Amino acid sequence: MTSSAAPWTARLAFVAGAAAVVVLLLFAGVRSVVLVAVGVAGTAVALAGVWWALARRGPARVLAAVLAVVAPAAVLVLYALAGLLWVVLVSLALWALAVASGRLALAEEAGPRRPGERRVAPPERPFLIMNPRSGGGKVGRCGLPEKAAALGARVAVLDPDHPADVAGLARRAVEEGADLLGVAGGDGTQALVAGVAAERGVPFVVIPAGTRNHFALDLGLDRDDPSASLEALTDGVEFRVDLGLIGDRVFVNNASFGAYAAVVQSPAYRDDKVRTTLELLPGLLTHEAGPDLVVRAGDLALHRPQAVLVSNNPYRTEDPAGLGRRERLDSGVLGVLSVTVDSAAQAAGLLRGHNAPGLVSATAGEVSIDAREPTVPVGVDGEPLTLRTPVHCHIAPGALRVRVPRHRPGVPAGRPAMDWRGVRRLARLTTGRPAAVRGSHAARL
Repeated sequence: MTSSAAPWTARLAFVAGAAAVVVLLLFAGVRSVVLVAVGVAGTAVALAGVWWALARRGPARVLAAVLAVVAPAAVLVLYALAGLLWVVLVSLALWALAVASGRLALAEEAGPRRPGERRVAPPERPFLIMNPRSGGGKVGRCGLPEKAAALGARVAVLDPDHPADVAGLARRAVEEGADLLGVAGGDGTQALVAGVAAERGVPFVVIPAGTRNHFALDLGLDRDDPSASLEALTDGVEFRVDLGLIGDRVFVNNASFGAYAAVVQSPAYRDDKVRTTLELLPGLLTHEAGPDLVVRAGDLALHRPQAVLVSNNPYRTEDPAGLGRRERLDSGVLGVLSVTVDSAAQAAGLLRGHNAPGLVSATAGEVSIDAREPTVPVGVDGEPLTLRTPVHCHIAPGALRVRVPRHRPGVPAGRPAMDWRGVRRLARLTTGRPAAVRGSHAARL
């Protein structure tokens, strides 16, 4: 159903877009074509410079980095010397307003989406596992063990000096009568216990006490206040979400292959992330090192991509503000993001955004990753692993019962891709009383 504001927001998009073109033509005239061409060329050169900086070492890397910085700066200087910098900035601002308004209008038409949640009675014997090291010690700082115990939960705080089998711990708890499992920790630990909860058919509670808490973000939880998730034990709602599987291991977020997975496998990465990344990337990006991947997802076949991300439900790709987020966790498909950039020209082609030839976004129920090597490095929910090839990923639709607080921030609605035809249709919608009412009123007059 279209909201009353959507047509006016769509009209604002057309007005702002027209104004952007008028400002450019009115004050720059024929030179507007040159301005656009210079801007596109400068951005392309900058992207090529970034590619060379990542794929080269030594003096070549330094020169490429300088080029990546100088190219856009030179474009701005040329605009300023021509006395048209303000024209370009105003036109760009108006065009940005047009696109933002158009996407907002389309989002207003679609309306918010909420999962099929239902009210549930509080658990009788909840069992929570807490990692005191996660998130720099959030468990202790927020007093999570004490707060959970006060709500009737049995709490197991892991010993940092003695690694524990958290999946085994969760299974024993269910065997002893636990009717809910929960984790205060990072996404890797969340995934292990979520697999047990799905296997045993008990609900699962996420307490965002890790560093990034991507799973909690996509569930709409308050990542700034981990203790707020404990309200799920007393005033909770429940819904089902999918789980990704790589072999027989569960992942709640994603499994990464290629450059990133190879870099995080390095023993030096933990001590010096930037230097290790810059040292290893040239070999990985030019295929001098690392596995030659072959990815198959349905009818899609990808050969020798530098990086591949297989996710539990697809990530947003149309909304820059929403990158790293998933619109939903119950679509029943895996997301596949692949990057293949073998030259500076392909790097410059990234200007086309999600339509660039080197960027592939797809969905599939099953994905296989093969290589010439017998094993490949993989990052599974941030945990570095080495798995035998071929690696098979698949989705388990609705496998996990998630329990969350009834009152929570929620997942920010993503804005759809810009579609000028859809915006034009919205802009033409009439507002006010229905057409039949206006028609009968006119007849009476």
